[in-house]
Amino acid sequence: MALKDLFRKKNVQDILNQVDNNDGHQSLGRHLRVKDLAAFGIAAIIGAGIFSTIGKASADGGPAVIFLFLFTAIACGFAAFAYAEFASMVPVSGSAYTYSYVAFGEIVAWIIGWALIMEYAIGNVTVAISWSDYFTGLLDSGGIHLPQWIQMDYLSASNGYHEAMALMQGGKTFENLDAGLKTAYEAYTNAPTIGSLHLVADLPALLIIVLITALVYRGMKESRNASNLMVVIKLCIILLVIAVGVFYVDVDNWDPFAPNGAAGVLKGVSAVFFAYIGFDAISTTAEECENPQRDLPRGMMWAIIICTIFYILIALVLTGMVRYNELNVGDPLAFVFGKLDLKWMSGIIAVSAVVAMASVLLVFQMGQPRIWMSMSRDGLLPKRYSRVHPKFKTPSYATIVTGFVVAIPALFLNLTTVTDLCSIGTLFAFVLVCAGVLVLQNKHDIPRGKFKTPYVNSKFIFPLLLIAGIVFSFIYNNEATMSFINNDKEINGPSTIVTSLSEQEAKTVYDYLLKVNIHDTTTENQDLEHILSSYEDNPTEYKAMVDSLPLSENLKYESGFALFKHKIPMWIFLITLVFLAVWSFRQNLSLIPLLGLVCCLYMMAQLSVWNWIYFSVWLLIGLAIYFGFSRKNSKLNGAKV
Repeated sequence: MALKDLFRKKNVQDILNQVDNNDGHQSLGRHLRVKDLAAFGIAAIIGAGIFSTIGKASADGGPAVIFLFLFTAIACGFAAFAYAEFASMVPVSGSAYTYSYVAFGEIVAWIIGWALIMEYAIGNVTVAISWSDYFTGLLDSGGIHLPQWIQMDYLSASNGYHEAMALMQGGKTFENLDAGLKTAYEAYTNAPTIGSLHLVADLPALLIIVLITALVYRGMKESRNASNLMVVIKLCIILLVIAVGVFYVDVDNWDPFAPNGAAGVLKGVSAVFFAYIGFDAISTTAEECENPQRDLPRGMMWAIIICTIFYILIALVLTGMVRYNELNVGDPLAFVFGKLDLKWMSGIIAVSAVVAMASVLLVFQMGQPRIWMSMSRDGLLPKRYSRVHPKFKTPSYATIVTGFVVAIPALFLNLTTVTDLCSIGTLFAFVLVCAGVLVLQNKHDIPRGKFKTPYVNSKFIFPLLLIAGIVFSFIYNNEATMSFINNDKEINGPSTIVTSLSEQEAKTVYDYLLKVNIHDTTTENQDLEHILSSYEDNPTEYKAMVDSLPLSENLKYESGFALFKHKIPMWIFLITLVFLAVWSFRQNLSLIPLLGLVCCLYMMAQLSVWNWIYFSVWLLIGLAIYFGFSRKNSKLNGAKV
């Protein structure tokens, strides 16, 4: 097969004709308007982010986390312009997959379609796990206590058990472990076993996925009505939280506003970006819109604007009600009102969280089958994936498969793993959609829709912005910049040190610290992690203590390639910036999609190198399927487009 055939492209007019003529497939029902699309966007965006991940982001960044919400909203806004332009140009199901087929060709389209599984399917695993946490918490408050081993995923239980064992090995008692580790330890030890396998599985997550899949299978009208109802409920609850919480705000809690500086604010980038994932799912419903070219762009923009306002208000209220460093909990809204002895509000929030996350599940569970349906229409997946139910007018087979793909991992995977995988898959799709608009901007043979991204020439603006960023880094942030370039070694935190020690090393370090500890030694919490943590407030003192520990250097510091590998994503980002500066200067690129590409790639660079590795492995699996099945079954196989 010729290399050029890997990049064979679909013609926009052919795609539109294919849908108009059904091309052997049944058409989807058209029921959606602007308010429905905006509601779907709000349903997808306001979910696990505002009820869960906002707590961790606020704990890291303090009240200044609102700037991270603004930055993420702007980045998503730039990407939304690109999505809206493509949706107006190619108003069919398929989202970024279809757009990439037009802009880049088949191999890139396949990669995007495969990557989008990590947004919709893997993203739904994340939301199902969060939903399960709130639902079981609600049952607990009502006096119904399920065994821990049927309400926790296997990975969290196993990891928590081994971390708890390592900390107890360092002298910490079980009673002094944090609540999450105790729960994981109990779930793992109390679970029934088959040989050495502990049977731990998140059954409530399975339950909600089955129910949502059944609703999505039933029809778009039913899904739309359920989504609109759930959106009204959760917006009312959020307004109630803001209205009540504002009376308990203590402005002293906003000082310091950015306690951990810019690094602390940016530390929450994955959690905050995850809070915005979902606005692009609207584009998968293009064939079910009454007027997609007009309504899709409006629906996306309204969803992002409304949700950003709510996120900023909630963040300010939360960090004003309690100190930022107390918010690193799984249910920050319920926690804050419970801490202020407003139990009735905690109950209302728990109920609304269950509703909110169910609405996110609904939107994502609609998105994935429609991606697969589009890929099947093109021959890249078996024909059954494009099967439309004759009565319900939904992609029936693809919806059922999506249910299985989401349900099974939800039983076993943990929240952090799937959140980061979901984020990197989504950001990758955003990067290519923005790049697609740039590739097509100067092509005059492409049919244009009613919406077009406002054009601002980046020829001089972007290179100047890049130069300004370099100057700022070396003048105002020189120490951190030089440390990054020189790959200076970084000291490990107490938890990292303790959990990496053998039993004998832990005993040796513990005995040494009891002898030299200059802090209070009368407290009951005299475990290894606690003693080391007591030095953290003074970086100089902590470094001196760690340097004196009777341990090898690699246990105290991260250096060499072990440290450099974590910087590889950022180096990829920096090298790409240079390429983009040259491209923008030579081709007069449009500034808005270019900034969208840069912002999304920067957020990808903030994710760990392990996420990049896992994502790369996922893409390689996808390429194996493409060359094994999709390449020869593609409807463009042998055609000249």
